[in-house]
Amino acid sequence: MDIFETIKSPLILAIVIMLLCGLAYPVVITLIAGVAFPFQANGEQFTINGSVAGSYLIAQGFNASVFFHPEPANFSASGIDPTITLADAYSQVARISNATGLSESTLTGIVNNQSQYTIFFFGPKFINVVQTNLYLIKKYNAIYSKYANLSG
Repeated sequence: MDIFETIKSPLILAIVIMLLCGLAYPVVITLIAGVAFPFQANGEQFTINGSVAGSYLIAQGFNASVFFHPEPANFSASGIDPTITLADAYSQVARISNATGLSESTLTGIVNNQSQYTIFFFGPKFINVVQTNLYLIKKYNAIYSKYANLSG
């Protein structure tokens, strides 16, 4: 019996499985996700002034003192986590109040309203810095309009 006859069937099976699992399946799933969940499949992007400025899933470069800042890269496993704890958010309220003129109680209320639980009603609460900063931009446009282009 020749060696080619011995490996012919397993080789064909390996190629077929590679094409199905490595090419066909990912393409089909990507197409289905793009139709069924277009916002999520495109990275949950947000726009400012009509152009894409970033993603809700990735911490953005909110460096101005009028914005909530994401955690420093060495505090987050990936360095791009868009969420911070409520304690971290409260610690930034005084700085943002001084920079914007908004009262600390107003900013604390915004932090409380933007807070979410980690899992349903369990776990520590957090805020998404991107969502909270976009809320500030929309709600207080007179203050934030000059910074809107710097947020993305």
